[in-house]
Amino acid sequence: MDHTLERNKQTVLDFYEIGLNQKDFDQAATLIGSRYVQHNPRIADGIDGFEAFLATLRQDFPDLRAEVKRIFADGEYVVAHVYGVRVPGQPGTAIVDIFRLDADGKIVEHWDVMQPVPDTAANQNGMF
Repeated sequence: MDHTLERNKQTVLDFYEIGLNQKDFDQAATLIGSRYVQHNPRIADGIDGFEAFLATLRQDFPDLRAEVKRIFADGEYVVAHVYGVRVPGQPGTAIVDIFRLDADGKIVEHWDVMQPVPDTAANQNGMF
């Protein structure tokens, strides 16, 4: 089981680097299963939805970076705590992504929750 959990975490880490940071659809598509269910209401289901999403990122946010701060695996699920910055110099967004992977270690489902990083906070703990 530990090998599967580590494999699944690595798949998700690769997905961030290849898909979101490098915006390389062809390579990222190899990490996605035959059916990809998307729960983010702004992204369509399936590999075509992901391809359209990456095209938008390449056009609107070519310098977008996603930095995984923490990653956890439990069974077929991987949860990542991510710092995303669309435009360098902006405060960015705190993101929690949840992925479900199939038995072959391919991403088949995705959920996310996002919160803008504020300029000021009521505490000094930070979001990461």
